Amino acid sequence: MEVGVLKILFIGDIVGTPGVEYTAEVLAEILPSLQPNLVVANGENAHHGRGINARIAERLYDAGVEILTLGNHTWDKQEVVPLLEEDARVVRPANYPPGTPGTGFTLCPVGGHEVLIINVMGRTFLSQLDCPFRTVDGILEAHPNVRHILVDVHAETTSEKLALGWYLDGRASAVIGTHTHVPTADERILPHGTGFITDVGMVGPSDGILGMDRGAVIRRFTTQMPQKFTVADGPRQFCAVVLELADDTGRTVGIQRLFKAQTRFGS
Repeated sequence: MEVGVLKILFIGDIVGTPGVEYTAEVLAEILPSLQPNLVVANGENAHHGRGINARIAERLYDAGVEILTLGNHTWDKQEVVPLLEEDARVVRPANYPPGTPGTGFTLCPVGGHEVLIINVMGRTFLSQLDCPFRTVDGILEAHPNVRHILVDVHAETTSEKLALGWYLDGRASAVIGTHTHVPTADERILPHGTGFITDVGMVGPSDGILGMDRGAVIRRFTTQMPQKFTVADGPRQFCAVVLELADDTGRTVGIQRLFKAQTRFGS
């Protein structure tokens, strides 16, 4: 009997209004032919480059996103607290201390299965949160019968992301890196069936620096003085990965980067 697959589209960090709008535009174009079983996106930069709120979450849901993960800008907008408390589709890093609003994982029914989506944040150069490795261990131990498991590791260094990928090889379906906004060319399937990529990339202005206005970023580097960062204008890009998970085992059997870009704004 032929084994089926669950197809998951994971979209990289969505930056500001340009990223939200371009996400909706690209999804309207690709979803009819791609037909994923689940669409997940990192939305921690969706509100003017920092944070998210309910209005933006609803806009992304309307576009076809089903689950939103977050990261180090989770708390930049106060409106996120009721969103996290009321909407199980928004997942913040699980390695925040107990009692933090929201949850670090969610179970999503997909094609007769449950898909466990986990969000953790790295610690190197980024945070002083609880250990992401042991945090994921605890969540997996609490869900021993779930086979389809997706982990968004929001981290600064390639080594920490790759270490978590190898640590979870054979225990998670896929470990997907976010945060650095630059897509890496190392998508692969690890020996025991875990799909991995160091960073998916971002959705947003391609002529900025990580989606932000490049003038302010350059001034910050050249003057070492504080600058107000704003989301850039101009052409936009869309970075994602398409995962195919075996229906029976949950192992990744296919992983492919997806990249779309405007040659000029509005094209």
